[in-house]
Amino acid sequence: MAGFEDKTQSAGGTLDFAQPVQYLKGVGPKKAAVFAEIGVETVLDLLYRLPRKYLDRSHIAPLNQLVPDMPATVVGRVVSSGILKGRKNRFEAVISDGNGFLSLLWFSGIRWAKKNLHKGVTISASGRVGEYHGLQIVHPEYEILEDEDDDDLMHTGRVIPVYPSGEELRRSYLDSRGMRRLVKPLLDRIGPDDLEFLPEDVRERLGLPTVEWALKNAHFPETVADADCARRRLAFDELFFLQLSLAYSQRGAKSQTKSHRCNKPGKLLRAFAEELPFKLTNAQRRVTNEITGDMQSSSPMYRLLQGDVGSGKTIVALIAMLLTVESGGQAALMVPTEILAEQHGRTLAKLLRTLSLKIAVITGSLTPTEKDDIWAQVESGEVQLVIGTHALFSEGRHFAKLGLAVIDEQHRFGVSQRAQLLGKGRRPDVLVMTATPIPRTLALTLYGDLDISVIDEMPPQKGTIQTVWRTEDAREKMYEYIEQTTSRGRQVYVVYPLVDESEKLDLKAANAGFEELRQRFAERKVGLVHGRLKAAERNAVMVEFFEKKIDILVSTTVIEVGVDAPDAGVMVIENAERFGLSQLHQLRGRIGRGPGKSVCVLMIGGKPSELARERIEALCAHTDGFRIAEIDLELRGPGEFFGTRQHGLPELKIAHPIRDVAMIPPARDEAFRLIEDDPGLQRKDHRKLRQEFLRRYGERFNWFKIG
Repeated sequence: MAGFEDKTQSAGGTLDFAQPVQYLKGVGPKKAAVFAEIGVETVLDLLYRLPRKYLDRSHIAPLNQLVPDMPATVVGRVVSSGILKGRKNRFEAVISDGNGFLSLLWFSGIRWAKKNLHKGVTISASGRVGEYHGLQIVHPEYEILEDEDDDDLMHTGRVIPVYPSGEELRRSYLDSRGMRRLVKPLLDRIGPDDLEFLPEDVRERLGLPTVEWALKNAHFPETVADADCARRRLAFDELFFLQLSLAYSQRGAKSQTKSHRCNKPGKLLRAFAEELPFKLTNAQRRVTNEITGDMQSSSPMYRLLQGDVGSGKTIVALIAMLLTVESGGQAALMVPTEILAEQHGRTLAKLLRTLSLKIAVITGSLTPTEKDDIWAQVESGEVQLVIGTHALFSEGRHFAKLGLAVIDEQHRFGVSQRAQLLGKGRRPDVLVMTATPIPRTLALTLYGDLDISVIDEMPPQKGTIQTVWRTEDAREKMYEYIEQTTSRGRQVYVVYPLVDESEKLDLKAANAGFEELRQRFAERKVGLVHGRLKAAERNAVMVEFFEKKIDILVSTTVIEVGVDAPDAGVMVIENAERFGLSQLHQLRGRIGRGPGKSVCVLMIGGKPSELARERIEALCAHTDGFRIAEIDLELRGPGEFFGTRQHGLPELKIAHPIRDVAMIPPARDEAFRLIEDDPGLQRKDHRKLRQEFLRRYGERFNWFKIG
């Protein structure tokens, strides 16, 4: 990494932050092994393991002041507990705070309550106070407290940190009480300048407290407001260093000179435009201009193309590919599945049928001889447009003159694979396409090293889609609707989550569904396609569907992205509760490609979980992919949504892309400004910043060195 050393130095000061936790008083090898399981290996790791919530005892209600129907948070010691027999058994724990008594009742979770809420345990509980033979709270939210000083337990005016815990941590006495005992003396030894790395002008400009203050108040705040302020400083740091790495990556990429520089659009693109059966939308024209402008510069293009399902990203990407070919280079389109590669191959061949271009599709299912033959044509430059999956990564294979790499559905690949592909050209232009719309500010946390173009307009010929959900008792009516649809000449998708029956999940599978539908609709042509079919068989079925020789296509999720059949007017998704929200939206995008109304029917098997019901209701209520993505992010959380492990991006342990969205732009601005002013962070006032950057990113940074 140019301008950076390859080693870090341990932080100075009165405390050795790099010291293994094993050597702390009260830890030792066994507890250190438990800590290592949750990623805590050094003193600094321990300090950055923040409480998950706080108990504000200044708002604790004395038990003798409770009245019926009031919401309350109480703290008390269990004085008696046990199962009360009756028409319905229940578990009761009676607590006391020295001033009064309160009954806490559970009608479910009795076994766990009996095991843990025994006499002498101190808990906090929250809920609405009721009255039945005395005051009580039924099914309260509660937390078992284990204070180091029992005498302090009844005092008010303190904010108590509650740390993430688990069975192994509790058994090792590394629960909240154990954490407080370990962390408090360490915090007392932190000096004002030990951990601060942000330049003073940055902190003053953004109104940020010091790291020392933030860590001390994240663990032992005077008020909950102080704890929130402390967390925001530490969250900002995570976002800032992420943006710093992306800024450095982008600067490194753009400082290079590419070997293939595109000309202005000429005859080939004009001929293609004349053949198109539709006009580009204003949004498509705008992003096309952004992309072709980049391609005509001397620096490699690194651009993200965002757009909802059906917004026309493929046509924009094809224009970029044709500009590369017209300028004497080759273009590669990398997709996540073989069926999508095959589909793109057919689509491009159809769109470019009047142009004298050589297109090749490379997938893992080709025979060695077939691959050798195609690669020989690619390496000679005879093939100008190449479409493929991971097979494009074949060792020892190269392009004659790769000028553009288009990566479809980037979140399925990851940064390291992207780097592999780009190694096959001499710093080619890169266009990443995603059909998972992410609000622009959030996209900066994931694609921050890329410039962003957004297609925010749907083609006028795109139809409307109504989404409904139905249970098993409505199946016959659903079949009647399929019959009506096919009798009008429109086609139907029926999507299953599995290929074969799974006893574990007890789901209908595509093979069984295919047989059932073939019998139910004997006068209709029913087809079957899934990922286990050979490429030739899949191709044959899909071609029949596109040519309207198949009325009902039974499929697994291989048709999730890219497959385009304008006459498909209905999609039935079996066991829809088993699918993720973004996946459901992607699947739904296969219909409504032509004019008129289309219907997506979500068939629910059994009783869906609360989370599954939220996903289903969200899909029925919204068609805007950006809103769907926001809801999906809220439901799944940032780690799973972004697939950060695949990307090679660091996990955000403190910052949250939704809750902390307002911090992303200033974090980005400051990071990019710093790298612009001092690329190697060599200035004296940037030394600690450089040291902290290498501590956090030293092992990961190569993931960001693309090109």
